[in-house]
Amino acid sequence: MINLYALSFPELSALLAEHGEQPFRARQLWDWMYRQRAGCFADMKNLPRATINKLMATATLGDMVVAARQRSRDGTEKRLYRLRDGQLIESVLMPYEDRRWTACISSQAGCALGCVFCATGQMGFSRQLSAAEIFEQAMRFARELSVRGERLSNVVFMGMGEPFHNYEATLAATRQLMERLGIGARHITISTVGLAPQIRRFADEGLQVKLAVSLHKTEDAQRSALMPVNRRYNIKTLLDACHYYAQRTNRRISFEWAAIAGENDSPEEARRLGRLLAGLLCHVNIIPLNSTRGYVGTGAASASIAEFRQILAGYGIRSTVRVRRGIDIDAGCGQLKSALIAQEL
Repeated sequence: MINLYALSFPELSALLAEHGEQPFRARQLWDWMYRQRAGCFADMKNLPRATINKLMATATLGDMVVAARQRSRDGTEKRLYRLRDGQLIESVLMPYEDRRWTACISSQAGCALGCVFCATGQMGFSRQLSAAEIFEQAMRFARELSVRGERLSNVVFMGMGEPFHNYEATLAATRQLMERLGIGARHITISTVGLAPQIRRFADEGLQVKLAVSLHKTEDAQRSALMPVNRRYNIKTLLDACHYYAQRTNRRISFEWAAIAGENDSPEEARRLGRLLAGLLCHVNIIPLNSTRGYVGTGAASASIAEFRQILAGYGIRSTVRVRRGIDIDAGCGQLKSALIAQEL
């Protein structure tokens, strides 16, 4: 069975031509898939029954099956999808008070980079996702929101996996989000743990997509202990790439800072961070740690975060505190998969 989300428009046209369909049928089908966001072939009212039967016999609208789902008191919805080969990935849909809806999507099944506080990093790497598998996560949310008269407004690559470790598929899926779902580049964020060569490459892409960099520590020894990628691309190498990105694109970088009590929330750490980032076009996004079963750390206290932000402001660095979503359902990526595997065992 052919996943139609994996096809370009010329490929879709060629497929229909092979089945004896007239050229205009490809445009009708494309319209149903992406503008009207039909969830099944039977809903495509202006297609002949014979055409629908051919499609049902040979093709699918996506490959994923929902293996589990959770809904938080704050409206956050988390999905665990089973792929064709049995791999499991997670996606999260988050509502905001201004009627924005943000999808947090995965780029890999698992992750090879082993950040010790991350549930996905704790489970290791299984395989890369295809561009179609990445795109489908957002497509499903967009389709369901459309039925309710709502619109998917933002997408963040902050789910399972390292997007820049799957660079080609991530960029292909990003372009599909823009071209097929109409999501503006400035409403898409790609997050990386700091793959310096890919940051430089991304700077040269000419996209207006936002870049977020997970930093979390200001000194190499401590950052390497939390994030093994730092042994390959240390803080200086990473910051050099970030300066290149900012100069090349004139776009602000968001530095992600998982605030961990007693680990990286001290005034001294804040001053080091201020000195490190001074003069760089950036802001710091502080996220109180979402605890996982494999890491003993806990989220920093509100008072510590407030002092941290005040110190950063003294260096001219703006910061925000991300509101944690779905705390009551363990919405950190990797946690729903871990729970399901534990149940199956």
